[in-house]
Amino acid sequence: MILVDYENVEIRKEENLILREVSFQQEAGEFLYIIGSVGSGKSSLLKTIYCEIPIEMGSAHVLNFDILNIKRQQIPFLRRKVGIVFQDFQLLTDRSVQKNLQFVLKATGWKDNSSIEARIEEVLENVGMGNKGYKFPHELSGGEQQRIVIARALLNSPQLILADEPTGNLDPETGGQIVKLLHEIGESGTAVIMTTHNYHWVQDFPAKVMKCEENRLIDS
Repeated sequence: MILVDYENVEIRKEENLILREVSFQQEAGEFLYIIGSVGSGKSSLLKTIYCEIPIEMGSAHVLNFDILNIKRQQIPFLRRKVGIVFQDFQLLTDRSVQKNLQFVLKATGWKDNSSIEARIEEVLENVGMGNKGYKFPHELSGGEQQRIVIARALLNSPQLILADEPTGNLDPETGGQIVKLLHEIGESGTAVIMTTHNYHWVQDFPAKVMKCEENRLIDS
């Protein structure tokens, strides 16, 4: 099953060309690295997948949504099917891990408190953070915060996870643990697209690789 299907997509920010002639497919359960130097367009490409940056040219389908013609009111429904892991965590600092995850579930339509608590417990266990729900973000290490971010991305059982430089703020050992966790999630059937400029991860945890280079996305 094809989850992402891009054909001859052009990505611009205002007048600036970011990437051109982008063509690739992402299948269910597949792990894809998008590598490239800082500023090569990796993050911009991910942002088009969840409609943070518009696509103006080409053909792009994500989880059966036509991205070029998607209506504004459809975007939240697309985003519920996509889990996003940010480099800079973007956790709410004024509340506990539990409350951070509760906020996301309630914002996406969950109403039953017992179901909410059970789902939070499940995703925290999945990422090895089952006993950290009461902690506040500032009480956690960078690696622990990133595990919480991954738990947050898993809350609505997405078909696709987008991880944008998820190891960028972490030391090598912790970063390796995060990449390993993402691969384990991929092996459980969730597709993962991970951007990185660290080629060690590709060697240590092999998977399909594409590269942003000279405004193009090429097989690597």
